[in-house]
Amino acid sequence: MRVAVIGATGNVGTAVLRALGARDEVSSVLGIARRLPDRSAAPYAGCEWHSIDIGAAVEPADAVDALTRVFDGVDAVVHLAWLIQPNSDRALLRRVNVDGTAHVARAVVAAGVPHLVVASSVGAYSPAADARPRDESWPTQGIPSSHYSVDKVAQERVLDRFSAEHPEVVLTRLRPALTFQPDAASEIQRYFLGALAPVQALRAGRLPVLPVPRGLRVQAVHSEDVGAAYAAAVAARAGGAFNICADDVLGPQELADVVDHGRYVEVPPAGVRAALAGAHRVGAVPADPGWLDMGMQVPVMDSTRARTELGWAPAHTAAQTLGELVDAMAEGRGTSSVPMRPRDEHRLPEASADSALSRSGELPQIDGAVDRDLLGLYLSDHLTGATAGVERIERMAGAYAGTPVYAALSELAEQIRGERAFLRSLIRTLGLKQLPHRQAASWAGERLARLKANGTMLTRSPMTLVLEAELMRSAVVGKRGGWQTLESNAGLLGLEPAVFAELAAKVDDQLAVLDAVHAYARERALRADRETFEPHTDDPGSGTSGDGER
Repeated sequence: MRVAVIGATGNVGTAVLRALGARDEVSSVLGIARRLPDRSAAPYAGCEWHSIDIGAAVEPADAVDALTRVFDGVDAVVHLAWLIQPNSDRALLRRVNVDGTAHVARAVVAAGVPHLVVASSVGAYSPAADARPRDESWPTQGIPSSHYSVDKVAQERVLDRFSAEHPEVVLTRLRPALTFQPDAASEIQRYFLGALAPVQALRAGRLPVLPVPRGLRVQAVHSEDVGAAYAAAVAARAGGAFNICADDVLGPQELADVVDHGRYVEVPPAGVRAALAGAHRVGAVPADPGWLDMGMQVPVMDSTRARTELGWAPAHTAAQTLGELVDAMAEGRGTSSVPMRPRDEHRLPEASADSALSRSGELPQIDGAVDRDLLGLYLSDHLTGATAGVERIERMAGAYAGTPVYAALSELAEQIRGERAFLRSLIRTLGLKQLPHRQAASWAGERLARLKANGTMLTRSPMTLVLEAELMRSAVVGKRGGWQTLESNAGLLGLEPAVFAELAAKVDDQLAVLDAVHAYARERALRADRETFEPHTDDPGSGTSGDGER
């Protein structure tokens, strides 16, 4: 059995790949995502990969055509792609989440795929006034104040029409509860809590008392259990809807027990909502109040049908799952895909300077002819440049999520982030002084530079992307000089020159990405009749940006 998984690099997608890999019925897996993972790392290794935009910045016919081509010979399609951020760009979210689902369904029919499995959610369900478990017959009219719920309802209507028009295709909908795993900890922090949330403090201790909105009930399920449910549905070719959740429901006491002390105080939901709305409005928290509204109103689900028809049962309780997540957030856990990257750079695969050590594997011995102060200053200056580069490229990637260049920018940002971590590790390995005030000044300077108006104060200028691409090209060329200098002096530093030669060679690929971004941007930079931030059909690159990932 050959299975295609769309959105295969996020929280659920990664778990689905693991589960499919453990099924004897599955002979091969095709992974589809806008941003490709580290294909040498598990569970991404061994899959065939394609980068396809299902709706963010592509015409519908082009998305359907690209999907139809890769679905050839596929026995089942698992559609998981779902864009969660940016909250503020409702048009982009709708294009990817709702229209993207319709594009996938059309391609399934065009390619003759007999089975389509789609990720719905508990968020599609209508409100429930009590904790009585509801099965899959409960109405799917959603929570109107939650954009996530509204779009899940719209997706359900797309699937209703598809099922009526194409009864020859087996359609399966899985509706999981909140889905967590340790490797998704940093992704969940970025999407919902934000970089300012002091989750690292959990390493030192727990909150003395847990504030809980009055009436909150939480159903959760481990990502590995959700992955197993998708794999079971594929193997059984079972149609219909299935609730996927752990047995236990977490109320205030259970939530307080998870954070180690068992003490809680119930607070008015309206107050929590107002605080969340204020924090979201000023950009401190990515999640908007609709997420709280949905959490407070969705029903408790009954998963009997999945147990009886799929032979599925959760291996983790909701309390265990949430406890693992809390610990992993404190640690900054992640894995080898862009959406699931770890919070801290030292956890990135490229972060260690061990690869640059001499073949003896011993700590490097700097030759006495080398001026250590000059060496430290030189490396610190390059680290300062890398800090500004990371800030700029990450901002660029986030700002242009609705354009054809997004995926390439996002993957480039991941590379540059890893190179900065490598430089930091190298400075420590060589026993040189770090100059953090320089990096702090660079960080602040880059952020102040964002206030440059380019002729507009409240909206993005069409010139912004072309100027940023030009600045990044200059920075990347300068970085190559740094790697070449280290390669030439590697013998004096007790380091392996081939490592720096490889880093210098990568600059050509990075410049090619920035050249493609610039080609896209310069056609729009000075014109009033071409929109920079909406889908286009004249993508100068490979057409690899922008499906959603959950």
